[in-house]
Amino acid sequence: MARLPVALQITTKHRGRSMTNKFKTILVPLDPALESTWRSALPAAIDLASNDQATLCLMTVVPEAEIPAIAVHLPDGLDEKLRDKGLDALETLRAREVPESIHSRSLVGQGRIDKQILRMAAKIDADLIVMASHRPKATDYLISAIAAYVTRHAKSSVMVVRERNEDR
Repeated sequence: MARLPVALQITTKHRGRSMTNKFKTILVPLDPALESTWRSALPAAIDLASNDQATLCLMTVVPEAEIPAIAVHLPDGLDEKLRDKGLDALETLRAREVPESIHSRSLVGQGRIDKQILRMAAKIDADLIVMASHRPKATDYLISAIAAYVTRHAKSSVMVVRERNEDR
């Protein structure tokens, strides 16, 4: 087994033996259309999944179209079309960025991003959520707020990956 950087490797003692924590299911919430949400986080998650032979679950969240007040004015099936479009974009990104040797899948949530990430993490029993964060600019506070919310409320471990200077 390849050794992870010290900050990522968790070793415990149990009955006199060292045991290294291995992740089984890693959730990576991202927006396929917004590279800053996956440029640093996805490679980190791929490395972890490769080292632990974990399942890598890429997730995107699409908005809800059927808001009760305006639902009558929207075409039927719009929510399903939004989910399908989100899944197509996620599948394209997964095929391009995730090596075939990594067991992976694509998931789509719909609604509030932070709540959907937590719901999906519980549904798939993710033991790690890997998501992006970066030094906020005026347009980036939403991403930072989502990462902060998930970090505070997740039942599983959360790894927030900050962009490196050369990634920007």
